[in-house]
Amino acid sequence: MKKRIALTIAGSDSGGGAGIQADIKTMTVNGVFAASAVTALTAQNTTGVTGIMDSTPEFLAAQIDAVFTDLRPDAVKIGMVSSAALIETIADKLTEYGADHVVVDPVMVATSGARLISEEAVGTLKERLLPLAEVITPNIAEAEVLSDMEIHTPDDMTKAAELIGEKYGCAVLVKGGHDLNDANDLLYKDGEAVWFNGRRIDNPNTHGTGCTLSSAIAANLAKGFDLEESVRRAKEYISGALAAMLDLGEGRGPMDHAFDVKGKFTEGACR
Repeated sequence: MKKRIALTIAGSDSGGGAGIQADIKTMTVNGVFAASAVTALTAQNTTGVTGIMDSTPEFLAAQIDAVFTDLRPDAVKIGMVSSAALIETIADKLTEYGADHVVVDPVMVATSGARLISEEAVGTLKERLLPLAEVITPNIAEAEVLSDMEIHTPDDMTKAAELIGEKYGCAVLVKGGHDLNDANDLLYKDGEAVWFNGRRIDNPNTHGTGCTLSSAIAANLAKGFDLEESVRRAKEYISGALAAMLDLGEGRGPMDHAFDVKGKFTEGACR
């Protein structure tokens, strides 16, 4: 049996709620085979991060080579990359292999407002990686960095998306989240803006939503859906994962990525 393949290039989350772990779960449930290249190891759980160890550029390149030369992906999702050297490596390899359907989640600013990568890395991300993307998925804070403007209203989201899209030559999905415009996201593509209205779900366990959304988009692009339909399906999947109301850990816990997996092999899994 043949199956479409999606590659995630991101950091590992030992708690399993975000990063590579969330990406693999999401891609699997969304019907594609998931391959991975790890940019960093993290020690973290639902209460926070206690350690980070980056991959070397050479080893990251070797991982990407190993995937593309044997399991060529139909789509690529890129998540957290902390250093300029690693971003350069990814850009070089995606260019070398002519990667299809590149989805970049530009992880730069946490929802708390804390900067997650250096200014040098942000510059390299803008210069080398974003122009290779089919779509990028910034949150409000990241969209402010990329557009050099403040975002306070839905109209601001539209203007920022237009500025980013025109500058980097890619589609832009600005994620509204719950702080602005509820769960409604704005897709700017080819000069047109399309709103995707989400349903607000009262669930505090939202760790990994950004990783999950971008991975679901990549999975659906890999399967041949167009970008708008891929976004629609990804948002529907996220809503289901949140509505399952998984409650694990002492902090902001993960979603139930496997909420739609039912079969004899899942029996007896509840605790």
